[in-house]
Amino acid sequence: MGKRKSKKRRLLLLLVCTVLCLAAAGCFVTQAVLGSTLESQYAAERWQGESTLPYTQLSCYVPVDGKLSLNQVYQFRTEMMKKLHEAALDVDSEETLFVDAWSCTGKTLATTDLGKGDASVIAVGGNFFTFHPLRLISGSYIREGDLMQDRVLLDEELAWVLFGSSDLQGLTLKLNGVPFVISGVIEREQDFASRKAYTAGMGLYMSYDAWKSMNETAGITTYELVMAEPVKGFAVNFVREKFPIGQGEIVENTGRFGMGRLLWLVTQFGSRSMQKLGVLLPYWENAARCMEDYCSLLCFLGWLCLLIPMITAAVTLTRLLKAGRTKLTEDLLPSLGESVEEAIRKRQRRRWEKKHGRHESL
Repeated sequence: MGKRKSKKRRLLLLLVCTVLCLAAAGCFVTQAVLGSTLESQYAAERWQGESTLPYTQLSCYVPVDGKLSLNQVYQFRTEMMKKLHEAALDVDSEETLFVDAWSCTGKTLATTDLGKGDASVIAVGGNFFTFHPLRLISGSYIREGDLMQDRVLLDEELAWVLFGSSDLQGLTLKLNGVPFVISGVIEREQDFASRKAYTAGMGLYMSYDAWKSMNETAGITTYELVMAEPVKGFAVNFVREKFPIGQGEIVENTGRFGMGRLLWLVTQFGSRSMQKLGVLLPYWENAARCMEDYCSLLCFLGWLCLLIPMITAAVTLTRLLKAGRTKLTEDLLPSLGESVEEAIRKRQRRRWEKKHGRHESL
């Protein structure tokens, strides 16, 4: 009767451990899927492609009372190329050693013959859409190399308010009375974190240079960078040393959804929500932090689910080792010792018999 109860307990424990392991696997898989949904956090991987040279993605957020100029960005670029050349990286392919972008936000009145509305502006420069590959519904992105800086990219909501359509490439509108040409229409990110984080309403993307010409007080508030990483920490240490961040914040995007980073965030529970720097984060960074919170919770729950199975496995292994050692010392070793002694006696007897001629007589 006791053996039957013991067997039932072992089967129940095995079932519980199996369920907990499956739950842990579900947590880790969900965490991995969620962590991979924000394309804005994986520019380094896309830029690296099949290259063997690793890259790191960094974001610099300027405090609200400080704004960067293009001259400061260009000076930083010069310092960065010097540093990369000092690291003996290939100067013939320096255009692939880094890619960067900058942006700021604002508001404008958008008008057409068919409609009008207040629109949020994200003024961009550099290779902004390398970092933020928003899905194009029609047309094309605006780029740093465009000859004319009078093109704008509308989101789908603004396109329907102003034109009642999303196929608008080449049409014109006015922003605060200044004419612009529509380059295309995009769909905003559809993941739950971005939808939560983006609260600015209908909006558009335009050249930073054009926005600066309309608003003299405008300045760069976000700078994003993908940089070659010949050794671990090379990029972030250089940016901390040379980028004019002031009292702002530098974020290392690469690896932020890794297991180690997520477990570290669990230890920062509570204090992480405290904003100690005067930085107004763009919506994509707020979305990333929202996603980090969910992923760190799933990571914690996954390891919590594994706790009982791991303890059970450790106890079972200890008992097996103990039982094996007992069997070894009490059964196998004595038996082996007796067998060895018997073999030695037989061998000695054969030698004695051979020496005294008993073997032949027998």
